[in-house]
Amino acid sequence: MHDRPNFVIFVADQLRADAVGAFGNPHVRTPNIDALAARGTRFTNAYAQNPICAPSRASLMTGCYPHTFGHRTQNHLVKPWEPNLLGTLKAAGYHVTWAGMRGDLFAPGATETSVDEHGFSEFPTVLPSHGKDPAQWPGGDLWARLYYRGEVPDDGRVDVDEATVRTAEQWLATPPDTPWVLFVPVLAPHPPFEVAEPWYSIYDRETLPLPLEPDPDSAEPAYMAALRERHGWDRVTPELWQEVKATYYGMVSRLDDHLGRVMKHIDPGDTVTVFLSDHGEYLGDFGLVEKFPTAMHSCITRDPLIIAGGGLPEGGVSDSMVELIDVMPTLLELAGTAPAQRHFGRSLVPHLRDLDSEHRQYAFTEAGFSLEEHDQLEQGGFPYDLRITLAQEQPAVVGKAVAVRDQEWTYVWRRYEEPELYHRATDPGERHNLAGRPEHDRTRRRLHEALFTWLVDTADVIPADRDPRLPKVDLPAPVRGTRSDS
Repeated sequence: MHDRPNFVIFVADQLRADAVGAFGNPHVRTPNIDALAARGTRFTNAYAQNPICAPSRASLMTGCYPHTFGHRTQNHLVKPWEPNLLGTLKAAGYHVTWAGMRGDLFAPGATETSVDEHGFSEFPTVLPSHGKDPAQWPGGDLWARLYYRGEVPDDGRVDVDEATVRTAEQWLATPPDTPWVLFVPVLAPHPPFEVAEPWYSIYDRETLPLPLEPDPDSAEPAYMAALRERHGWDRVTPELWQEVKATYYGMVSRLDDHLGRVMKHIDPGDTVTVFLSDHGEYLGDFGLVEKFPTAMHSCITRDPLIIAGGGLPEGGVSDSMVELIDVMPTLLELAGTAPAQRHFGRSLVPHLRDLDSEHRQYAFTEAGFSLEEHDQLEQGGFPYDLRITLAQEQPAVVGKAVAVRDQEWTYVWRRYEEPELYHRATDPGERHNLAGRPEHDRTRRRLHEALFTWLVDTADVIPADRDPRLPKVDLPAPVRGTRSDS
């Protein structure tokens, strides 16, 4: 035994907070996630710092916002020399194991410096393709543009998530004697929307609610109408929306089962488990599916964060504002380890022990690009081609955007479009844009000032290493007279 807690960090991909039973969904079956929440704390107002995978994961690991160190695209990852959660714990004597292959986090060389073990003990027999071949979509073009395949055969093949969970199970059978970290990133429930039995059929399609419709009288960002038009999503029937949702929920239930299998092998008394996602999914809300580089809606940015075990309080529900960058300093404090650099996360440990305390007043999310960064935009083919070409042809739709939330309001400022203001207390789906209404101008100004202050405060970090002001220079002195180079 050792004094410091072990850690399991289980990261889903594209899981909406409201697609989990413990976060208020009465339809989905997530008994293992719900049980984890019951013996820990769930955070109802936790928000990701970016709406797409890699920048969100980078902020989670570094405790810094994506703009601070340029982690703003899918291809600008955490470098080997940048301190991060896993590397800091490894340096503090933890044995760090990464189960599986899910990337979108470390640049070349950073995994080797941050992790002791990585990959599979049992390899998958099928790798994800994300449907790049149009022939893989049996329902035709509309299904492909919905990223929907539906039922897939249970033919005994081992996909990446199953291999990841088997690796975690086998590793947990004989964990090291030293304090350890098990990092378990999975793909589910990221599209394509597909799942085998028994998960495909467990939901009655007709009982599932239809997605939120856009408010025709409310101003919305330009990308939303453009995506609907290009993908033909106006042709999607209510029944097909319910089919997509039921399949997604099946994927969530399979994810829940995977978490439960991992949890069977740990001692909650000496192990802290963190469960979260990198971001959410539109799932038909506003007539959209998937995500978008400048999406700020709560269905994309609100996160199902749970922290449990290791002697922490049980049965807690926190409504305070929380950011995913807070996970890093929380785990480091529990490990008795200081961060290796300045960061902007705030440890949740005091709040976990006193949920009546306010953790943060605001939570921030950022995304997008300047027009001058056109060459940094996402590249790729089918089935993401329409989304990608939209951004390339109309770069303003992926223009820089920042959002700030408090307990009651959401304010979104966009570099090339009009702002948005939502009163979440009466409009939790953020459908009705109140920006421009004079009765809310004071609220808009307050949140705009909060955004400006946040950007100034988090613009950069002074490196920990100091340079001598007058370093010795190892070069020859200038010669006298005329110098001949012949």
